[in-house]
Amino acid sequence: MPGNKLNQKSTSKPAQQLLFSEALQHKRLASTTTNPQTSSPTTESTTMAEKSPSTTMDRILQEITTVSRLIQGMDASITSLTLETKSMRAEIAGFQSRVTGLEQRMGLVEAQTTMSRDRDQDLLYLRSKLTDMEDRSRRDNIRLHGIPENEDGVDVQSFLRSILPKLTSLDFDPPIEFQRAHRVGPKCPGQLLKTSTNHCVLTTAQPDSSNTSRGTQTRTLPTGSV
Repeated sequence: MPGNKLNQKSTSKPAQQLLFSEALQHKRLASTTTNPQTSSPTTESTTMAEKSPSTTMDRILQEITTVSRLIQGMDASITSLTLETKSMRAEIAGFQSRVTGLEQRMGLVEAQTTMSRDRDQDLLYLRSKLTDMEDRSRRDNIRLHGIPENEDGVDVQSFLRSILPKLTSLDFDPPIEFQRAHRVGPKCPGQLLKTSTNHCVLTTAQPDSSNTSRGTQTRTLPTGSV
């Protein structure tokens, strides 16, 4: 008999549980039908939960689009900068070629300047040598100033032989010899043959009032390059 009671209890528990679950379901249905406002939050939360993934994807897509546009703008800026850099490189290359050409020209100018300086020094040296040679070639010459035109006539040497003793108060014996005698300028000047005669005439000539020719005072001076 006790065993029968246990069997009854074990068989009655599932039935009680089934009845209890059905009662709960009926109660829930009744609560949802009687109070619809209480069920709306759950439905709204469900719809919001259903809509939230799509909204997030849209935002992500918008941000991706914005970033891609920014990247495109940066690409355009980089392209323009690259072009500007290339143009600047080309200009710099042109400037470098010009600078190279100017440096070469400056080198040529410096070389020519050095050559011209050397030539100037050589020219000064040659001028000094020429002046010295001219002075040496004229050291036997005597220049007479103050003799009127046509006073010497045709024979200049004869005129000088006659006037030099008067100017120097010397008696030239033998007579003075001239290598050449002429007027300065259009006419040929005279030149003594010997240096000793030239020195003697220059040292003894006195530019006083007695040494005149037709009222014009005559002077005896050495000749030179100046």
